[in-house]
Amino acid sequence: MPLALRWCPTLLSSRLSVSCHGKAEECIGLCRALLSALHWLLRCTAASAERLREGLEAGSPAAGEKQLAMCLQRLEKTLSSTKNRALLHIAKLEEASSWTAIEHSLLKLGEILAGLSNPQLRSQAEQCGTLIRSIPTMLSVHTEQPHKTGFPTVHALVLLEGTMNLTGETQPLVEQLMMVKRMQHIPTPLFVLEIWKACFVGLIESPEGTGELKWTAFTFLKIPQVLVKLKKYCHGDRDFTEDVNSAFEYLLKLTPLLDKADQRCNCDCTNFLLQECGKQGLLSEANVDNLTAKRKADREHAPQQKSGENANIQPNPGLILRAEPTVTNILKTMDADHSKSPEGLLGVLGHMLSGKSLDLLLAAAAATGKLKSFARKFINLNEFTTYGSEENTKPASVRALLFDISFLMLCHVAQTYGSEVILSESRTGAEVPFFETWMQTCMPEEGKILNPDHPCFRPDSTKVESLVALLNNSSEMKLVQMKWHEACLSISAAILEILNAWENGVLAFESIQKITDNIKGKVCSLAVCAVAWLVAHVRMLGLDEREKSLQMIRQLAGPLHSENTLQFYNERVVIMSSILEHMCADVLQQTATQIKFPFTGVDTMPYWNLLPPKRPIKEVLMDIFAKVLEKGWVDSRSIHIFDTLLHMGGVYWFCNNLIKELLKETRKEHTLRAVELLYSIFCLDMQQVTLVLLGHILPGLLTDSSKWHSLMDPPGTALAKLAVWCALSSYSSHKGQASTRQKKRHREDIEDYISLFPLDDMQPSKLMRLLSSNEDDANVLSSPTDRSMSSSLSASQLHTVNMRDPLNRVLANLFLLISSILGSRTAGPHTQFVQWFMEECVDCLEQGSRGSILQFMPFTTVSELVKVSAMSSPKVVLAITDLSLSLGRQVAAKAIAAL
Repeated sequence: MPLALRWCPTLLSSRLSVSCHGKAEECIGLCRALLSALHWLLRCTAASAERLREGLEAGSPAAGEKQLAMCLQRLEKTLSSTKNRALLHIAKLEEASSWTAIEHSLLKLGEILAGLSNPQLRSQAEQCGTLIRSIPTMLSVHTEQPHKTGFPTVHALVLLEGTMNLTGETQPLVEQLMMVKRMQHIPTPLFVLEIWKACFVGLIESPEGTGELKWTAFTFLKIPQVLVKLKKYCHGDRDFTEDVNSAFEYLLKLTPLLDKADQRCNCDCTNFLLQECGKQGLLSEANVDNLTAKRKADREHAPQQKSGENANIQPNPGLILRAEPTVTNILKTMDADHSKSPEGLLGVLGHMLSGKSLDLLLAAAAATGKLKSFARKFINLNEFTTYGSEENTKPASVRALLFDISFLMLCHVAQTYGSEVILSESRTGAEVPFFETWMQTCMPEEGKILNPDHPCFRPDSTKVESLVALLNNSSEMKLVQMKWHEACLSISAAILEILNAWENGVLAFESIQKITDNIKGKVCSLAVCAVAWLVAHVRMLGLDEREKSLQMIRQLAGPLHSENTLQFYNERVVIMSSILEHMCADVLQQTATQIKFPFTGVDTMPYWNLLPPKRPIKEVLMDIFAKVLEKGWVDSRSIHIFDTLLHMGGVYWFCNNLIKELLKETRKEHTLRAVELLYSIFCLDMQQVTLVLLGHILPGLLTDSSKWHSLMDPPGTALAKLAVWCALSSYSSHKGQASTRQKKRHREDIEDYISLFPLDDMQPSKLMRLLSSNEDDANVLSSPTDRSMSSSLSASQLHTVNMRDPLNRVLANLFLLISSILGSRTAGPHTQFVQWFMEECVDCLEQGSRGSILQFMPFTTVSELVKVSAMSSPKVVLAITDLSLSLGRQVAAKAIAAL
């Protein structure tokens, strides 16, 4: 221990202040020496404490106390320097065994001091111990925001998920919520409270019908599961159940919100929620009882509904909670051999079709992650019933009904929850089931244009002829040995033949009415397939050619003029009408045609066609954002409008115009609110928005001096915060699957990013060519002693991160641009913006920066950053360097030692 011993006079006489302006290796040597000195000083302190204890036994404590006080004083002075603790943090990572020895010495010292009676010495020793134990966690201390009570980002995220992504897995939502919690430093009780508030708002404003059932399932089934997973992430001083209890205590004070939800759902929503949280272990039994009693007392003063109003209507929360175990039972029933008891299975499915049972079961399945399994069972059933050989009339009618019900259910699921739920995992060589093939090639969906002349609509001509003859000549559709999949695929060509005959005067309207009655009289699925083709056909016709095709749709959608002879016809027609309304919505709007779908009841398409007619979409975007900003939160309707605008205008148009609105704001409170709201709006397609924001919009602002004025505070600070939040969220989740609401959107071509940011470092990218007007060469950014290190070398390259990934490329080039700006002799708002960006990165970081966006920052940027006064602190240097790498530790040690 010669080095430590050489430092003894310094350690024992005054405050230790170390610095080094040499090479990186020498700075690492300084860290190690400081660690050795700390170990030596701890041993000296322990030895002094031991002598004091012996002196006490001998009856001469004064000299021993003085010596121990001196050791503790020097130890405290050494550790009170943040710079020293930062150097020790690096040394701990360099020499794990030496740090273990220090921990043992600290334990030993604690044991010795426990037997001393002097409270002042014990307190001093405890303070030193606390400082030493804080060294490994120097980066994990964050202040929370107790002064804020509303968090619109959490609110909007929950609303977006409940409105548009009920079928999504819980884990991505949990990670996204935790990311927001960390970035905004939200205390856990207020975080949970905001989730509940969003759920109640969603329940209140949800559209009647399927939308209301979806929100009920989301609130009472999915969110408790989300909180169970959040429990694993929240490690605070308090137990998570106490935080949930506090959240409910706050929630009970929002009496008008709870009363409104109770009126909407016709029940005590809070009670249902408390019971479910109790079952999931999120609340203790005592807390459930206490909170239930408080809400019960409050409800006595709530506005009473009119007598008899909704008295006979069962509340949705109770129905949804009962539907969840029913889903499991149905899945088990569907696993049985369909050939053994088809009548029994038909009874189960018939019961599912009554009232709102189907939508209840689907909502419960979607909220609990069972919908894909549910759909798979019905695809298997549908496939099983396509053909039956050697059957008589009764088994044929049962088979026809099973085919029809399963077909209608699958169409309904695809329209309500997205076709991705239906599609199976691609298996090489496996035969694709009939329904999947039909749905992908023949079923109209939003944003999908079908070709009516596609081969899928042109089957074997002999089958078409026999189907036309059957529809035209028979009094009703035959069932025995009917190949239903072939009939569904042939109906389009048959309809074309019938249309041509009608248009040429071969068939009269009465014949068309008889044919359409035959199509929908037994199985509704044939009518669905016929309308699917007609929708594609009408799109291709001129204005004066559409009349008969639209009349055909009207006939197929209208009521039956003859007797129906198969079971559950009325129930099946209700689902068919809903399916046809969805299919025809776009084409009816485009052709300015109205068709009444008589059996649908409530509005089945509540968020469709929200944009005002004859108004530029940019005006609509500015108007809706201004309203949202004024309110301070995003509602479900606004989310759907933003989603429609994003789909219509494209990611760049959407993001660029909203960023322009942010940069117009001059009031600090408005810019901060705008950031929280924009982040949640961008969650509609966070990956693509982040690529545009970091790869196009920010570089454009930072490299064009005519735009620098727009980056001044407060909008510049707000944009830096937003950019960091988007970057962190996208980077943490971009290895996962895109959500169902994002899959339909156009993906940016990876080649666009490769041409913008080439792989070869020697080839100047478009971004770096933008910087060529700067008087500083990008290669002269580093200090003279670091010239051997490439100015673009970063931790991501040492971690061998895949640079063909567009997000990785965009991040790497953005940090190259930041490094260039910091090394430039020209200062301005763009330099200040870079500082705010880096400060936000540090503020949002967790302990241990490996895998964060800062791994893309060149190592040479550290020496430039510490020249900025706000960034010249040891903690900042530790936060922005990758300390898991030897080179990262050297860079950090050099920067800190020079402070």
